[in-house]
Amino acid sequence: MRRWAELALLVVAGLWGATFVMVKDALADVGPMTFVAFRFVLATAAMLPFLWLRPRWSRSHHSGPESTTLMGLVSAGLVVGACLFAGYAFQTAGLQFTGAGRAGFITGLSVVIVPVLGAVLERNRIGRKVLVGVGCAIAGLALLSLGDPESRRFELNLGDALVFGCAWGFGLHILAVGRLARAHSAVWLAFAQILVVAVLSSAAAMLWEQPSGAGLMAVWPAAAFTGLLCTVVGFTVQTRAQAFTSPTHTALIFSTEPVFALLFAALLIGERLGTPELLGCGLILGGMLLAQLEGPLRAPAWGRRGRLA
Repeated sequence: MRRWAELALLVVAGLWGATFVMVKDALADVGPMTFVAFRFVLATAAMLPFLWLRPRWSRSHHSGPESTTLMGLVSAGLVVGACLFAGYAFQTAGLQFTGAGRAGFITGLSVVIVPVLGAVLERNRIGRKVLVGVGCAIAGLALLSLGDPESRRFELNLGDALVFGCAWGFGLHILAVGRLARAHSAVWLAFAQILVVAVLSSAAAMLWEQPSGAGLMAVWPAAAFTGLLCTVVGFTVQTRAQAFTSPTHTALIFSTEPVFALLFAALLIGERLGTPELLGCGLILGGMLLAQLEGPLRAPAWGRRGRLA
């Protein structure tokens, strides 16, 4: 059963890697906030049956004051949802200006960023492997920014910078989930943050973009793929599969997501990276693996790197 569970997790990682290509392609028809709103409105609707199966919003009605009130869930949902929105807003906006494969690896930096944020915000100790991982990730990002080896200039383009911002958003999300998730049902907190992302992105789309029916019709397959298959189905498969394998194996399997992003970008839309960029991707992946081997990130079963795909 363990092998089947790990294979299922690998399939989920592959689906998440494919989202980068799907989203980049969809941005030719709609604005980034419009797409984020569409996918999370669909995900919110698809989560409703899970709430019927899990009517209690707290893990225990006797574990503390926060877990006994709906306002505790609302507050937690607002915090983790805002962090999640920041991650997706920066990532989706960045995909307008950079490649899907590059975006996958830069997003993966959130795994390395978490211990750094933990040291700053929560005064956690950073182990040696994490420090080496951070160094590898920084070197990898520098090489990834060297788009033209002849120019010998290290320069992040706008898309890379925005996606780098998304990695920090997802890093904050992981820490927020780790602090707030214990008192609440995983399903209800997942629903709360998905709803927050749907509301915030819808408001942003109305303020700064001009959503059209034609645009939404053009991107509904991508929105359904990312919102339903990758978020809701991915969350369900992950929750069940993780019961049959270790957290370390899960973390290492999910570290393959940027590799899938790079493969799908090459196969589906013909993206190609130069030698320095490929070396940079390798260093980032190495940094991610070192950070995971120091000790898997503590996050509930429904969030890859603390986020919902």
